[in-house]
Amino acid sequence: MRTPSSKSAKIATVAATPVAVLVAGALVWQSSYAAFSGTTRNSGNDWATGAVSLTDDDAGSARFQVGTMTPGDTETKCIRVTANTTVAGTVKGYAINPVTSPQGLENYVKVKVTSGDGGGFGTCSGYVEENTVIPAGTSLKALALFDEYADGVGGWDVPAGTTSRTYAITWTFDTTGLNQAQVDQLQGAHTGIDFQWELQSE
Repeated sequence: MRTPSSKSAKIATVAATPVAVLVAGALVWQSSYAAFSGTTRNSGNDWATGAVSLTDDDAGSARFQVGTMTPGDTETKCIRVTANTTVAGTVKGYAINPVTSPQGLENYVKVKVTSGDGGGFGTCSGYVEENTVIPAGTSLKALALFDEYADGVGGWDVPAGTTSRTYAITWTFDTTGLNQAQVDQLQGAHTGIDFQWELQSE
């Protein structure tokens, strides 16, 4: 049998090289497109807490500053409370920081609180009463028993967003039932209390 000449071997080698490249390329193509695929994604997941804010229009001032009160005096003033929240909640009012006097003046300063719309810290003009929050005749001493949110009154349900409500507070220096000597003992007495509103989310 004749053995291929060196020239024939070179020709065969040169001819085989492009065929090998084509075959390898075909294998890569088949490997790259061997299956269909598809994906979907739920991206951007994030968790953040809601926020609640409760403010009023008193600008840091006391609602009442009475220095020369006499029996029978009375006064009504308003304050507007605004809730700004991203979650629903409930606003309740209660009393803190009661000031008692040796003469028991807190027994004779009576308050009434109603809620509604219109008016504000500057004036009650335009105020329209909707609900009674604290009935007339409630003494500061009795009010002091409602000293935390769980005991709070009003129950104003607040949706997410910004809403406001006005509270009208009336005080009366009521010495009904006291004799003159008992009334005189109240001279120079001092008492006080803070009204606080709190919003808690549901």
